[in-house]
Amino acid sequence: MQSIILIGKPNVGKSSLFNRMARQRIAITSEISGTTRDTNKIKVNINGKEALLIDSGGLDESNELFKNVKQNSLNAAKNADIILYLVDGKNLPDEEDRKFFYTLKKLQKPMALIINKVDNKKDEERAYEFANFGVKELFNLSVTHNIGLDELYAWLEKFLHTSVLKNDEEEQSLEEFLENYDEEKEIKFKEIDENHIKIGIVGRVNVGKSSLLNALVKEQRSVVSSIAGTTIDPVNESVMYKNKVLEFIDTAGIRKRGKIQGIERFALNRTEKMLQNSQIALLVLDANEGFNELDERIAGLISKHYLGVIIVLNKWDKTNYEFDKVVKELRLDRFKFLAHAPIISVSALSGKRVHIVMDKILEVFANFTQKIPTAKLNDLVNKATKAHPLPHDYGKLVKIYYAVQYDLAPPKIALIMNRPKALHFSYKRYLQNQIRKEFDFEGVPLILASRKKGEKD
Repeated sequence: MQSIILIGKPNVGKSSLFNRMARQRIAITSEISGTTRDTNKIKVNINGKEALLIDSGGLDESNELFKNVKQNSLNAAKNADIILYLVDGKNLPDEEDRKFFYTLKKLQKPMALIINKVDNKKDEERAYEFANFGVKELFNLSVTHNIGLDELYAWLEKFLHTSVLKNDEEEQSLEEFLENYDEEKEIKFKEIDENHIKIGIVGRVNVGKSSLLNALVKEQRSVVSSIAGTTIDPVNESVMYKNKVLEFIDTAGIRKRGKIQGIERFALNRTEKMLQNSQIALLVLDANEGFNELDERIAGLISKHYLGVIIVLNKWDKTNYEFDKVVKELRLDRFKFLAHAPIISVSALSGKRVHIVMDKILEVFANFTQKIPTAKLNDLVNKATKAHPLPHDYGKLVKIYYAVQYDLAPPKIALIMNRPKALHFSYKRYLQNQIRKEFDFEGVPLILASRKKGEKD
């Protein structure tokens, strides 16, 4: 097994990088110079390749003790296969670093210069100064923020030969799974009538839901007035559009809880029941009034029922807002959990841009009922885990054996793993983002479920 040594002057982040690569806290880290005096060693997994990682004491000659630590570190570097020389990116290059670097370079081993603590643009500009070391293998890292390690891992992988042994709990490789998997036979999705789409129209009172329904079906189907709460009973209307039946349900407007009066309490309950039977939701917002907490709560109902969603900014002809700024507010602030939703500005009363909503409904429904080929899905997951390896679970390897879509409307994907409970929500979000980049899931939630082999929903 090959060894990788982390070496450099004191307090440049060697022990922090050691802990990060080991995926557990082993080496003691502190701001006190010379904290590490002996070498620490541990086996690590670098993109599926095994190596022995060594954390060495700092290269310092300020007293007799540190001189001995320095010599021990240089001796360890002579016996290592790969050398990672760390410098502090908060400081400009100095002659001492240059001297140590070229001393180690003479060992003629794979060697990279690691500029640590590059946390911002100013640090990046300063890091360019280290290019005068004349080395091509140069990596900017922020160990604290876990930035830059993927590029370093990719470089290290080229020099490592030993593949990580399969975990004892692994039951089936991806290759074996795909070889024996019959897509048509194995996947039994729920029955979906792809020619009949059910769309719920939701929003606060008086945002123009009934006007939007009338514009969509091109007739005066819902009573429209400026009196809040005009619509009490959900109103159904179906139209044929591009050989598909679109069934719209105009639900009662939702007020703040303290303002729900009399018969409107029943309307709120019936609205939620209608959402349970919908596939797509049109979240109607009043672009002229701006948005508030109640809009967020209504959006939460859509998320709760895992519906496809389109955000409709109504009364856009009356507003002076910039579209891009409004979109940014909705995606980054108000509705982070609906960041996948397309946003369309319309004027329901004049009918302007309403036809775009019709076409977008068909697109979102196609995404809502999309079936991903299993081979393509696994190819993507395999690439994603190589680019950004799964964190260890208390020192034990966490592995995704394979992935398979097990349902649609909304799409649901099972990740078959050795340690499903160890899949952190942040890594799940990373995989969701990678899948969304490859396949078109605009407007629909994407559910990832981690399971052991043989586990059911």
